[in-house]
Amino acid sequence: MFACLHAVGPLPSADELIALAEEYSPFFEVTGADTVVLDMEGTERLMGSPAEVGTAWTTRLPGLQVAFAAAPDVAIQAALRFRGLTIVPAGEEAQWLAPLEVERLPLTAEMMETLHSWGIRTYAQFAALPEIGIATRFGQEGVHLQRIARGECPRPLIPWRPHLVFQRKEELEHPIDLLEPLLFVINRWLQEICDGLRQASLATNELHLTLALEGGARDERITRLPVPMSAAVPLLKLIHLDLDAHPPAAAITGIQIEAVPVTPQRLQTGLFLPQAPEPAKLELTLKRIAKFVGDDYVGTPEIPDTHRPGAFRLVLRQGFVNEPAEGGAPPLSLALRIFRPPLAAEVVVCEGAPSAVSTPGIRGRITHWSGPWRTAGDWWRSDAWNREEWDVEVSTQGLYRIYFDRDSNRWFVEGRYD
Repeated sequence: MFACLHAVGPLPSADELIALAEEYSPFFEVTGADTVVLDMEGTERLMGSPAEVGTAWTTRLPGLQVAFAAAPDVAIQAALRFRGLTIVPAGEEAQWLAPLEVERLPLTAEMMETLHSWGIRTYAQFAALPEIGIATRFGQEGVHLQRIARGECPRPLIPWRPHLVFQRKEELEHPIDLLEPLLFVINRWLQEICDGLRQASLATNELHLTLALEGGARDERITRLPVPMSAAVPLLKLIHLDLDAHPPAAAITGIQIEAVPVTPQRLQTGLFLPQAPEPAKLELTLKRIAKFVGDDYVGTPEIPDTHRPGAFRLVLRQGFVNEPAEGGAPPLSLALRIFRPPLAAEVVVCEGAPSAVSTPGIRGRITHWSGPWRTAGDWWRSDAWNREEWDVEVSTQGLYRIYFDRDSNRWFVEGRYD
């Protein structure tokens, strides 16, 4: 047996409905801000009959509509339609739902227009349609809605869970201006937060640290993690590295830490695949590298929207493994290994095409060539480029990319093809 509580008007509030549901059942679903469905199976001997329980609810919270039924969706529809207390006997669901307007079902605009064109106005008319025709016209969603109209849609409830907040806040008696005592306080709160996350079978991928400074200023920091974690040690070390690299501007008078809860990552690798480094250790390594070289020099290389040869930028990404593109990447047949910086070379030109190249480590006659490809751009900048590119095959040496810089009138070897 399921019971539905529906509030008519601003009172009772959503909090009052949830508090009432918690008193009578440990298993209930919040379907909206004004509707709660309870699983009342096995509570008759303890709580009383549906009539007794429903009367107690409506007396306690005026303006409450209560319905009991064998299926949750039937109880919801009855509570939305009928005032006071409604008890739908088992086996009579279709009879009780028959006069309801079909607009009460969660129909799409297309389904609503089609049903109106068919002259369907009530649950009874919708339930009388052949199921095969409904499946053909509306798919499984239409079949599901028709079963609700017939009162034949038993389903498990989606249990309500309170909103979990993993936050700690403390006002310090004395300002802290040293890193070690600050980390001592942060470590204590992190241990409690991580214990709470593990008890709730959760983890965090974003940590918010807010420091109240002397003078009324606030120092807010966000630590984004590549994968969800629930261990305090790596989280504390990440905060340590961040505070060490970017110390607060004044002494600290208050601390607030909040972890954003997410579902933990569960990854099963192959038995014969090489072991990858732990995400937490890899993130700590990246933070240590960034401490020495700077945040702008750590990230994933990305090609910008430009035709500048060899241009790239570093982008900080969430996670270490990029999702493969749909359909998979095309197999590489040839790769160009760029020389940084390019190698200055001497090139012999014959009849407008390169015929020989000479540079330390690369020397020989050009047997085949392709080009030129002329590129130029960023003329308004001091590092503008204007050049001709050639792909050449050097005898006994391999395939290379060479180019002629028009601004300096010099030849360079840009890279080698593998």
